[in-house]
Amino acid sequence: MDREIILTEDGSHTLYVPELNEHFHSVHGAIQESMHVFIKNGLFKSVKQELCIFEVGFGTGLNALLTLANKGDKTIHYYSIEKYPLKPEEYSLLNFTQQLPESLSQQFELMHQSEWNSAQQIERGFQLTKIDADLTIFNFDVLPKFDLVYFDAFAPNKQPTMWDENLFAKIAAHTNAGGLFVTYCAQGEVRRKLMRSGFEMQRVPGPPGKKEMLFGEKPA
Repeated sequence: MDREIILTEDGSHTLYVPELNEHFHSVHGAIQESMHVFIKNGLFKSVKQELCIFEVGFGTGLNALLTLANKGDKTIHYYSIEKYPLKPEEYSLLNFTQQLPESLSQQFELMHQSEWNSAQQIERGFQLTKIDADLTIFNFDVLPKFDLVYFDAFAPNKQPTMWDENLFAKIAAHTNAGGLFVTYCAQGEVRRKLMRSGFEMQRVPGPPGKKEMLFGEKPA
């Protein structure tokens, strides 16, 4: 899968996949999109002090980096699944740490260099496990139950199998009561699939350039 580095409107990088005509992040701003969707509407809305986060699409590592940078005194066990990991010559050129505190550079590098399919302590209170696998056939039983799901797959019209209702049902079944689900997508059919799968879903304001996104919770 060929990928090209693109500069977004907030000055941060994203990657473009010509084969899919799709970007990893919003061209209106990669960092501001991730902050809005996954941190402000995900991490900050979780009331748990120790939580298990499951991310669909490790990609550039931006969501993981921003989670570490904004975790406060929370203890986080972060699991991220990715079928097409970036190569060193790709992630080493990304400019995220130039716009974030300089101290994050080492952690960002460690995230990408850490071994796949093995838990790595990035810093105190943040453990990362990157999973090199295909989400559509993944056995969730090998992981602890989730408190927060970051669903950051490519758009439904680009990768429809990633937005399958049966897959959502498996994720919901493996999410703790009170667990949260966030995604940049706001499609009505995706919302209905997630609701049928066991999440209570609602549309909330989206990041710059996007009117709405989806936020959900698994009821007790």
